[in-house]
Amino acid sequence: MRQSLILSVLVGIVIAASRCMAADAVTYYVAPNGNDTWSGKLPQPNGNATDGPTASLQRARDLVRAARQGGLTSPVNVVVAGGDYYVDHSLQLTAEDSGKPESPVTYRAQAGQPVRLIGGRRIAGFKAITDPAILARLAPAARRQVLQADLKSQGIADFGQLTSRGFGRPIRPAALELFFRDQPMTLARWPNDAFVKIASIPQDQTEGDGHGGKLGKLPAGFHYDGDRPSTWRSLNDIHVHGYWAWDWANSYERIASIDLQTRLIKTAPPHGLYGFRAGQRIYFLNILEELDSPGEWYLDRDTGLLYFWPPAPIEQARVLVSLVHEPMISLKGVSYVTIRGLTIECSRGTGIEISNGANNTVADCTLRNLGNYAVIVRGGSAHTVSSCEISHTGDGGIDLSGGDRKAITPAGHLAFNNHIHHVGRWSKCYVPAIHINGVGIRAANNLIHDHPHCAILFGGNEHVIELNEIHHVCLETGDVGAIYAGRDYSYRGNVIKHNYIHDTGGVGMGSMGVYMDDCVSGTLIEGNVFHKVQRAVFLGGGRDFRVENNVFVDCNPAVQLDGRGMDKSPVWHNMVYDYMKKRLEDVNWKQPPYRSRYPEMATLEKYYEGDPGIPPENILVARNVCVGKWLDIGWHAKKEAVELKDNLVGADPGFVDPGAGIFQLKEDSPAYGQGFQRIPFERIGLLKTTQ
Repeated sequence: MRQSLILSVLVGIVIAASRCMAADAVTYYVAPNGNDTWSGKLPQPNGNATDGPTASLQRARDLVRAARQGGLTSPVNVVVAGGDYYVDHSLQLTAEDSGKPESPVTYRAQAGQPVRLIGGRRIAGFKAITDPAILARLAPAARRQVLQADLKSQGIADFGQLTSRGFGRPIRPAALELFFRDQPMTLARWPNDAFVKIASIPQDQTEGDGHGGKLGKLPAGFHYDGDRPSTWRSLNDIHVHGYWAWDWANSYERIASIDLQTRLIKTAPPHGLYGFRAGQRIYFLNILEELDSPGEWYLDRDTGLLYFWPPAPIEQARVLVSLVHEPMISLKGVSYVTIRGLTIECSRGTGIEISNGANNTVADCTLRNLGNYAVIVRGGSAHTVSSCEISHTGDGGIDLSGGDRKAITPAGHLAFNNHIHHVGRWSKCYVPAIHINGVGIRAANNLIHDHPHCAILFGGNEHVIELNEIHHVCLETGDVGAIYAGRDYSYRGNVIKHNYIHDTGGVGMGSMGVYMDDCVSGTLIEGNVFHKVQRAVFLGGGRDFRVENNVFVDCNPAVQLDGRGMDKSPVWHNMVYDYMKKRLEDVNWKQPPYRSRYPEMATLEKYYEGDPGIPPENILVARNVCVGKWLDIGWHAKKEAVELKDNLVGADPGFVDPGAGIFQLKEDSPAYGQGFQRIPFERIGLLKTTQ
């Protein structure tokens, strides 16, 4: 009884203290009808309109900063009333805007009130086109449908520039974009919803592709079929998007010249891609004459006239154009700040960017219609992005990096319970829904779908990728994985566990569920469910894998293994003995902590002492369930590289309801007799509560 009494007293003290802390919290208010000369301490203007909320987050930040410098030690809430906030520059927080563990700072939407931070402007004044020269350039069906608006007359003169974006290119802010009914519209293109193919390459200007094929040299250009370009009156700023040599490497390039007689197109320098290959997919964009279907638009940068075929009556929805280049919210060296419940949209750059600092959180936000990423985290520790909806970004979704790879010190970042879809609108390849790089980052309970390339891309050590549902990804690319890593023997200690990957796409060389590409090694792949995935687990030449307790249904095959690290051709030999050796040396792989944390890496030394190639070895494939094609071992790999143990293949595993996509096993499944452990289906994917 005495212990119970003490416990009750302690609980009472904790409750009282928490109530006291809540009562001591200081609140500042922001509202559309606010004024930046006011104190921000009232949620609405007072009776004489002499005090009330601020009009901007920037002013609220300054008030919080001043209060902190004046000695305020209480928690702070900045409550933003519902409404649309058109902003023309970033909300920038620095170290002096930090909270503390006992007194954090929160910027949040008022409960039940949608708050939209818009990095652009609303466009009005659309009218019919009367200029005969413009009408003559449009297709007959478009002449009565396309409207025009004068952006310069509405104070918009910065249109940005279309630039080369895509594989191997740096992240650049997008040019001005158009949004209608909160959806991105399509810059006028041909073909509208498909690709055409490179017809041929100049045969006297070719070089090898490293794999026995030929590529056209970039300065020589490529040939096209047909006469469509002859209808284009101006070549000014026309771009062409293509998967020029490989289905995993795209870019946008500006057209420098078109020879209508020889049907030869040359692109503008700088040239930095692999080359042109006959038969690869391309389309053309930013062409007035191709504004021929609802949802397409074109901007004449000389006149400032925007031409648009609205997919619904123009008066029924607002039309926005993006303007802001920098991150909408920037946290540099900030700690213990939360951004909660805001919609951040319609900018040319990234939604939220966090650099260094610790324990910052982005929660319950909607980030959409952005030119680059939704959230980027660079360095620091224990930053969290949770329960956000992210869509229609030009690049990827969430990009988390941090930790110390040499010391194997974790960052502790977390991407949790986010719904990420329709990202990668522009850059397409290697701009994943979630990118994690460094040490000790977790991606859990996210729902990811509708992506042209990989859903989760990781590099580094000790990451955990678990309980995510991923489907309809790899839709426009080939030789790609829903979860992907590659080209580093020192990436170790990573766990891919309890994910549900299903109904994936893939063109050309197809796609994989979990793709351990180009000899990356040392990953645990456990308790995942793969359904209708082309190659579910692909071990591309690597070592020291454990593939355990997974369910494979209708995959082709369930597990595939090769030994590309043994190939003597320059592309593979140089990868192993030059690039990957340098990567090992970068982390001092023969010294602690690598030698002690990952002792199996010592087996690499004998292969680097000579030049025999490095085979796949020490791979365990155990206690898996497979319905469909099982195992494929080839390309220098030997069967003895893999230990197969207690797998249930070819027998009826006893799924609860496979027709409904429920691949939980019944209690009497024979797999349990072989050591299979129950997969927690009920915990996979989005959860209703945050963490």
